Amino acid sequence: MKIALAGTRGIPANYGGFETFAEELSTRLAARGHDVTVYCRQKSAGSTYRGVRLQYLPTIRHKYLDTVAHTAISTLHLLWRRLTGRGVEVALYCNAANALFTWMPRVAGVPVALNVDGLERNRKKWNRAGQLWYHAGERLSTFCPNVVISDAEAIREYYQSRYGKASTFIPYGADPQRANSTSVLDQLGLKPGDYFLYVSRMEPENNAVLVREAFEQVATEKKLALIGDAPYAHDYIRRVRATTDPRVVIPGAIYGDGYKQLTSHSFAYIQATEVGGTHPALIESMGRGALTLYLDTPENAEVAGDAAIPFTHENLADRMRDVLRMSEEERNGWRMKAAARIRKHYSWDAVTTAYENLLRGLIR
Repeated sequence: MKIALAGTRGIPANYGGFETFAEELSTRLAARGHDVTVYCRQKSAGSTYRGVRLQYLPTIRHKYLDTVAHTAISTLHLLWRRLTGRGVEVALYCNAANALFTWMPRVAGVPVALNVDGLERNRKKWNRAGQLWYHAGERLSTFCPNVVISDAEAIREYYQSRYGKASTFIPYGADPQRANSTSVLDQLGLKPGDYFLYVSRMEPENNAVLVREAFEQVATEKKLALIGDAPYAHDYIRRVRATTDPRVVIPGAIYGDGYKQLTSHSFAYIQATEVGGTHPALIESMGRGALTLYLDTPENAEVAGDAAIPFTHENLADRMRDVLRMSEEERNGWRMKAAARIRKHYSWDAVTTAYENLLRGLIR
């Protein structure tokens, strides 16, 4: 198949969940012999990456325009390629904010699948106009693309109950392979098994400040590593960094092997997001055997099952103290349950097969 993937920042992944998704899926599809193009906003590799064609196009560098501007330009490029006889056979768009553009390839004969992600309009970074755009995107998602994809059962149920729209559930995938190296930990002053880990974009609804303030209430010699960044959240990041606790390490965003090392060697991983669908860091940390604490939302609970420990905004410090008091045998029990759950339910190869079958069905 000739496949285009649009609506993300592009690959290699150096931002968030959709970019990781784009990299993991596109490279696996290419390895299976498909001709895959990923639309990218910023050049960070050559013209190809692990068998995937990278198409770099401009955007408008603005908090409220970046995503939709680049997707609009990507759609025009996709249509132009179609008209000149070099077009793709099927397109996969990401993010409900881009639903407006998905009817255009359909008119040109290119079927479109749209992964809507979570309820992005609930993010605190959006002003009223941004919230309305995402709300409109939800509605447009129900009829502009050929098919809607949800990566969490909670999101599938939301679209069904709110809009009467059936969506195709395909979960997010995880790479459970652990890293043996600790070179990045050494650079950050961390020791294997001696730090709590938080990984997310530094935005208000991801609760990095909550995690830091809860940790500061806990008497322990272990450290807290807060990993992440965000391009339009400078004020919030300043709040995250406003600490004098020497146990707190805040290096910014870390990707690739460094990220893999951090998620492989933590004492415990903390998932504090409250908006969105399935979060990559949650399933990847669990898949690598992390003892996991998660903010009790439907999406997080769906992934965690009975293999991780829930917390609320009010009792995170207490849950940290609980895991510190556990015996090592009990902690290892949680770690084994987490890894087993992810191996069973969140395999990238199975996810790729599901997308491959869906896209092939759209072409037919």
